[in-house]
Amino acid sequence: MKREYDFAKGERGKFYSPEGKHNLPVYLDSDVRRFVEDVAKKKRCDVSTVVNRMLKSDMRRTTG
Repeated sequence: MKREYDFAKGERGKFYSPEGKHNLPVYLDSDVRRFVEDVAKKKRCDVSTVVNRMLKSDMRRTTG
């Protein structure tokens, strides 16, 4: 890495997009993680899909 970088020709906000999608890091307790991984393996899908389905189901129950 250089000691200094010249940003004189830099353009502020060049790659900024207000509609940009950002994924949030979610840290699960180890027992929850194992459970979700087991469910994902049994259903042959990824962990994100399992977590999203569980959360959406809970949302429907909570607001329904």
